[in-house]
Amino acid sequence: MLPSYYTVKGYGENEIVIEKSRFIAHVTRATTEEEAQEFIQTIKKKHWNATHNCSAYLIGENDQIQKANDDGEPSGTAGVPILEVLKKRHLKDTVVVITRYFGGIKLGAGGLIRAYGKATSEGINATGMVERRLMKVMHTKVDYTWLGKLENELRSSIYNVKEIHYLDTVEIETFVEESQTNAFTEWMVELTNGQCEVSEGKILYLEKDVG
Repeated sequence: MLPSYYTVKGYGENEIVIEKSRFIAHVTRATTEEEAQEFIQTIKKKHWNATHNCSAYLIGENDQIQKANDDGEPSGTAGVPILEVLKKRHLKDTVVVITRYFGGIKLGAGGLIRAYGKATSEGINATGMVERRLMKVMHTKVDYTWLGKLENELRSSIYNVKEIHYLDTVEIETFVEESQTNAFTEWMVELTNGQCEVSEGKILYLEKDVG
C-alpha cells in the first residue's frame, strides 16, 4: 500500500465550448479496469448520439494499467492528451471520458490535442482532487469527565478525529501517522494524568481535499 497518493474526489462533470463544439468531461474514481470500462460504457450509452466519446484511465499503485481511446478522432489527438493530464496531475485510479458534440468547425490535430487536454483539466478541477494518506487508527478510552478537554485538544492538534463512541466509557478514534503513534499515546497519557487506555487499530487511508 502506498504511503500516500492523489486521486479524484468522486464523480464530476464539466462542459466547455471550443469553436462551437461541446466538450463534456466525465470524471470518476476506478480501482479496477472493469470499473473503468463500465463507466466508459455508461457514458457512451448516455451520450449515444455524440460525435465522439474519447477516454483514458490510469489504475494501480504503479500505474500498471494505462489505456487511451480516441473513439474515431485522429490517432493520438484525444485519448493520449487525456491520459497525459492524468499523469501530469499525478492522479491514480482515475478514469475520464470526454464527450464531443461536433459544432461544424474542424480544429486540426493541434487544436484537438489542446481541446481534449483543456476539457480534461477543467473537468478534474470541477470534480476536485484528494490526497489519500495511510494512517493508523488509534483508540483512546477515557471516562466522560475527560471528553471535553480531549476533544478540544484534538481539534486544535495535527491529528484528525475519525469517530467518537459514547458507551460506558468514551472511545475516541483518531487518525495518526504510523511514525507518530508513540508520541500520540504519550500525549494522551499526559493529558489524562494516565487515566486512559490507548490501543492501535486498523491501518486506513485518510482523504484530504487538495486544490
